[in-house]
Amino acid sequence: MALGLVCAGYTTGASLGWGSPRLALFMGDFGLSAAAFTAAVSCFLYGRGHRGSARPAWLLFAFSSFMAAAGNAVWGWYEVVLRAEVPDSSVADLFFLLFAPPAIVGLLVLAKKPVTRAGWVCLGLDAWLIGGSLLTLSWSLALARTTHFEGESVAQAALSLAYPLLDIVLVSMVLVLHFRRSQANRSATNTAIAALALTVLCDALFTSPLLRENYASGQLLDAGWFAGSLLLAYAPWGVRRPPDTATAVRGPSLHSRPVAGSLAALTPYLAAAVCTLGILYNVVEGRRVDRVVVLTGCTVVLALVVRQGIMLLDNIALTHELAQKENHFRSLVQGSSDVIMIAAPTGMLRYVSPAASGVYGRDADDLIGSELASLIHPEDLGAVVHEVRRFLAVSPAEEPTTRIECRFRSGRGDWLNVESTVNRHQGGLIFNSRDVTERVRLQAQLQHNAEHDPLTDLPNRALFTRRVRQALSGRRSSDQGTAVLFIDLDGFKAVNDRLGHQAGDDLLVQAARRLHDSVRAGDTAARLGGDEFAALILGDGGRDRTARRSQVQEIADRLRLTLSQPYRVDGGNEVRVAASIGVAFAEPGIGAGDLLRNADLAMYRAKAAGKDRVELYAPQMQADVVRRTELAARLRTALHDGEFALLHQPVVDLATGRISAVSAQARWRSSQGILFTPAEYLRVTDDGERTAELGRWLLEEAVEQAAERAGIGHRTPVSIRLSARRLLDRSLPLGSVESLLTRHGLPSGSLIVELADSDPRTSLDELEQRLITLRRLGVRIALDGFGSGHVAINALRRLPVDILKLDRVLVEGVVESARLRKITRGVLGIAGELGLQTVAEGVDVPEQVVALRAMGCSHAQGMAFSGPLDEYRLRRALVRDEYPLPGAVPVRVGNRPPIRSNNETPVPPT
Repeated sequence: MALGLVCAGYTTGASLGWGSPRLALFMGDFGLSAAAFTAAVSCFLYGRGHRGSARPAWLLFAFSSFMAAAGNAVWGWYEVVLRAEVPDSSVADLFFLLFAPPAIVGLLVLAKKPVTRAGWVCLGLDAWLIGGSLLTLSWSLALARTTHFEGESVAQAALSLAYPLLDIVLVSMVLVLHFRRSQANRSATNTAIAALALTVLCDALFTSPLLRENYASGQLLDAGWFAGSLLLAYAPWGVRRPPDTATAVRGPSLHSRPVAGSLAALTPYLAAAVCTLGILYNVVEGRRVDRVVVLTGCTVVLALVVRQGIMLLDNIALTHELAQKENHFRSLVQGSSDVIMIAAPTGMLRYVSPAASGVYGRDADDLIGSELASLIHPEDLGAVVHEVRRFLAVSPAEEPTTRIECRFRSGRGDWLNVESTVNRHQGGLIFNSRDVTERVRLQAQLQHNAEHDPLTDLPNRALFTRRVRQALSGRRSSDQGTAVLFIDLDGFKAVNDRLGHQAGDDLLVQAARRLHDSVRAGDTAARLGGDEFAALILGDGGRDRTARRSQVQEIADRLRLTLSQPYRVDGGNEVRVAASIGVAFAEPGIGAGDLLRNADLAMYRAKAAGKDRVELYAPQMQADVVRRTELAARLRTALHDGEFALLHQPVVDLATGRISAVSAQARWRSSQGILFTPAEYLRVTDDGERTAELGRWLLEEAVEQAAERAGIGHRTPVSIRLSARRLLDRSLPLGSVESLLTRHGLPSGSLIVELADSDPRTSLDELEQRLITLRRLGVRIALDGFGSGHVAINALRRLPVDILKLDRVLVEGVVESARLRKITRGVLGIAGELGLQTVAEGVDVPEQVVALRAMGCSHAQGMAFSGPLDEYRLRRALVRDEYPLPGAVPVRVGNRPPIRSNNETPVPPT
């Protein structure tokens, strides 16, 4: 806009004569010089600061403009400074003549370089055809007169001819460059061509004798030179879009290239026509045909013939090459395993490669002429049409291809998954299609395997969690009737251990089938891992929460009964397992992770409450988990902080009432003052290392205190309860027990080890060897909890046992239940036959003492005699060494009163 305003201002001033002859001369000379100098500086700065193939061209344009600026400056020196007429031959003419050659060479630099020798020859011939035709026409019209002016010297005549001839050459290069210009920086090139064309046009007008005789500086003709110089100064710095950006904005030019190609092809014939016009002009005017015109016309015709011959040979070579390439690509297309189809803009197939018969099962000829839409699956047609329309609306430079995947009707009547690469082709589309049905099927299978359990084919944890998340979002987010059920099969591990993993897998498959058949079609049953299952029960949108909870609990109870039915596994073996189910309902704002955690907590509460039951989640469950976690964390440091204390409960001989042994028991009084029994604090931790450390402390503390009591005369044996797994633990080697007994000097027979459990996984062979070794050290072995496990009889048969301790189950109902009395009497009879000492644990009332003594039980411990005692009270009890026996006459030892029953402190003093 600034350039247009400056040029418009100069044109207005020139048309009005600038207000005075003096100002007109100044603006016509020094104004043109300043504009040309601006163009020179602009092109020089651009050429120096930018690298590339076009850099020499802009430096040449800078030199050409500088020559024009110097010529106009000399012209102004004569007219403005010296106030004299410019001589016919001056230094200004030299500068003006040097304007054209650099510009011609610069245009050649900007022209698109031919790649062959024939191309270079054609470039030269094209330049001569244009220049020769212009020379013929201009010679016939004006230049012939210029050469016959009388009174002019040879130098003046040559100078008069030099201007138009150089302009003709410059015009020729402008036209040649227009048809052969490079694609790089087209905006700058086109602007430079326009600037030089405007300058040449003004030179041609100045060359005409009529205008030259009446020319004076500052006239309207100078405005053309002024605009040409400023336009050339603007050319390198103007707005230049990259070719891809310009194409992307305007879209493909469908007409400019064909028109330009047609003009380029017609150039030779237009040149011949111009020559013919020049000759006809002389004939019509009745003039003698000039020899220059005849010679120039002959050379133009000769150049035309040579050029056409070269083009003919070039076309023959190109035709041969094109035929070879066409055969090559035809063989590629026909031999390709992909189907290549060309569709018209209307969607009709115009070409289909022969591979269609192998891929689609349909001949290519049958597909040609059919509508592409009729071959695509109706469910995929909308997406395909949308993608094609979007692709056609985008510029080819921005997105040359696109990819479409859809189902395609085959000749066999089924649908194939087809992936197509789509390209544009003459207003239509090219589809390069391949059959990807197997890949799609494999992807679907892999996706299914990633989301489903491989054994039961139920959804796995990841898919179940995602479906829970979906159920808690969207329109169902406010439905509080949605529930999650966590299911654990009680007793499954025993099936695995007894019948093997194959039977366990068979049971899991049957349980999964029952679970899947028990839920509704919209619900989800899943296997989370191991013997844990889950179910997602979607809400019905109702507002009655109480009724919905009752309904879901009824579903859970029915599911529990279904899963608890007998299973036939491993060739007909009938097994039973129970199901513990936890139920959690969705609440406003709850996430999938929290809902699953709540259901998991409810399931563990069901297992802890006796298994084979359904528990609904309550907020207190989370508080219990937090409490147990905190308790377990405090337990880790309790032993080092001295918070554990050791108590002893007397074991009484039922024949004499005297204390035959003491049972060591640990108690934990936390820093908060809360007293925990072993059942309480061992339940909150599954830390095997911590449990082992507590067992070592109990053993060392009990032996040390027993040795101290033995040192003052109380040689009562101490009984320590250890599990079979603890006895086989490598952290408790035999040498440590022997060294412990030796270090404290505990007499032989003063330590009793109670075997606390009968884990079926425990190797009885290893346990037997371990116990034999302990007995060699003088340690007696007691089998604890006899009568409560299926492995107890086997353990009694295999292990070297000295003492048999009756389980609390046999003791608690021995008074009320006649059946239980018979069982207890039988167990005591077995012990008597084996010569084992018997100890009844948990004897809390006198009636139990009477009944057990009558059945032959030799020893007992419990609240009927004394609770656990601290060391001070234990020593008092050992001094008295007697408890009264219900139903028996008290026996006095010396003057000591009988020891009162149930009168000992059950916990250590605070």
